[in-house]
Amino acid sequence: MRSPLLIGIAFSLLLLPQAAAVAAEPPAPSERQLFRSAMSDVTPIAPRDRRKKTLNTLQPKAVQGNPDSEALVYLKNLIRRGEGFVISDTPEYMEGTGHCVPDLVARRLHRGDYSIQSFIDLHGLSVAAAREAFETFMSAAVARGKRAVLVIHGRGLSSPAEPVLKTQVYNWLTRGRWRNWVIAFCSARSCDGGTGATYVLLRRRPLTKRTRKNPEKIH
Repeated sequence: MRSPLLIGIAFSLLLLPQAAAVAAEPPAPSERQLFRSAMSDVTPIAPRDRRKKTLNTLQPKAVQGNPDSEALVYLKNLIRRGEGFVISDTPEYMEGTGHCVPDLVARRLHRGDYSIQSFIDLHGLSVAAAREAFETFMSAAVARGKRAVLVIHGRGLSSPAEPVLKTQVYNWLTRGRWRNWVIAFCSARSCDGGTGATYVLLRRRPLTKRTRKNPEKIH
């Protein structure tokens, strides 16, 4: 009968080669190690040689010599980015100048060369209420020495015919006593109401028969 001790020793000798083989097997490399190994011969770009590449938005291009294509591109740019919109080129734009005042003054007024010192909003008022508010506002403006003011009247898009308040403001500035105070007026820029508002540039003193004969003193 064989001894249990001898059987155990024999069994251990049989398992020893398999255990050694398992212990000798190296662990599998990680993804980081594999990446580093694959990139070991790559030379990094120096920071000073790196160039940033910006993503350029493709702009629509017109087909040269094709008016329809150019008009379509203009319309797309106008809708997407507001490019090419000029208030003074629209039918709703209005401007005017006083006696012996060059048109350049009105263009400068529209461009924003004069700081607006006061404003009134007539939008939504009846013609009678708007006239009363306009007279009070303008009288206070000249009394306080305000030179550039803004009158908001709306575009009158809901009017069945011509815009009511806008037309009245034009008449008030070009007729009656206020025409002697006005140097120039024009539709406002988009930021101030566009064609729904009007800039007015006022004189220090009203125009008289005497000052009409001396253009150098009319401002």
